[in-house]
Amino acid sequence: MSDLVLSLRGISKRFGAVQALTDVDLDLRAGEALALVGDNGAGKSTLVKCISGVSPPTGGEIWFAGRPARLERPQDAVALGIATVYQDLALCDNLDVVNNLFLGRERRRRLGRFAGALDEIGMERSALDLLRTLAVSIPSVRIPVASLSGGQRQSVAIARSLLGDPAVVLLDEPTAALGVAQTEQVLDLIVRLRERGLAVLVISHNLADVFAVCDRVAVLRLGRNAGTFDIGSASREDVVAAITGADTAHGTGRAEVRSR
Repeated sequence: MSDLVLSLRGISKRFGAVQALTDVDLDLRAGEALALVGDNGAGKSTLVKCISGVSPPTGGEIWFAGRPARLERPQDAVALGIATVYQDLALCDNLDVVNNLFLGRERRRRLGRFAGALDEIGMERSALDLLRTLAVSIPSVRIPVASLSGGQRQSVAIARSLLGDPAVVLLDEPTAALGVAQTEQVLDLIVRLRERGLAVLVISHNLADVFAVCDRVAVLRLGRNAGTFDIGSASREDVVAAITGADTAHGTGRAEVRSR
């Protein structure tokens, strides 16, 4: 198995009287796609916010590349090498693909010691190279994002997250509300992220998608670990039992933990 990149130990999160997460452990390795699944209210979104720096945990430790990390702001996660693509994508429909990719990190031509006009040609070339590397197919990088399909928009959002050269990419429900063809496009992109050596965490409700592209699946139930399964040896029934808390075939009442 590839090197461990991100490790969570005993992560807890409390909102007033509500305990959203309790002693959650999670490991994510380079070159693997790990699915995070669970019923509504299981704590998936809260855990993602802890990792992305949006809402720091109230207990536990986060380790990145073997070192303790403090993620108190989104900027901390980005600086460390953690990129997050949220379900709403945060794209500007009125801007073209190039300007969406470089929004907030625009490149400018140098005029002596001073920054000049936007380097539109350079940004366009970089956008084309990145999308070509990821095998993302769009009509043009100069058309408004509003005219793209759902799968193409998701691909642009994922591509934008890679401009900072992250080691970890968090994808929040990347195939939600997509058609069959669009879903296949995004799943292929997840495979290519793995092949680039990135550690990919996929938050999903769709077990078909999870079993199609992920290496392992971690289950949260009521804010706690409910099992981690190797896709190669686990069944969907195992995962569903962990999600719902149903008895397993062994009658233990808990999901059996399997790892490589």
